[in-house]
Amino acid sequence: MFKNILIPTDGSDLSRKAVLYGVQLAKECKSKVTALTLAEPYHVASLDAVLVSVGEDEYEEESRRIAEQALEQVKMAADAAGVPCETIREVHDQPFRAIIDAAHAKGCDLIVMASHGRRGVAALLLGSETVKVLTHSTIPVLVYR
Repeated sequence: MFKNILIPTDGSDLSRKAVLYGVQLAKECKSKVTALTLAEPYHVASLDAVLVSVGEDEYEEESRRIAEQALEQVKMAADAAGVPCETIREVHDQPFRAIIDAAHAKGCDLIVMASHGRRGVAALLLGSETVKVLTHSTIPVLVYR
């Protein structure tokens, strides 16, 4: 039914559950998984060097570490299920656009994502990035809640 499932992840608890669900679905469909993690570009909050708490190098290092952990979770789940897996780390200022663009670029025919990520963990409704993906994607989206 599906040949390549895109699973965006931020490493949050709900995102990990969506990963496990997406990998299991891929196993049942005999498809592969493309895992995607996103970071926002570094932005200087202030021009005053005293007020900037984290430099660009530190931000990039921490961002890469978090991304590697999130992608490793997907890779381990896929390996355990015997599902082929490709991992991608993107830096983009519009996460929903990066998710949709990656799905198209990699030929994905389904996006499986959590209902909300780190920013919206306290939210009762769908997260804003999830809503944007649902609104703008021409590729089917399965939202794990």
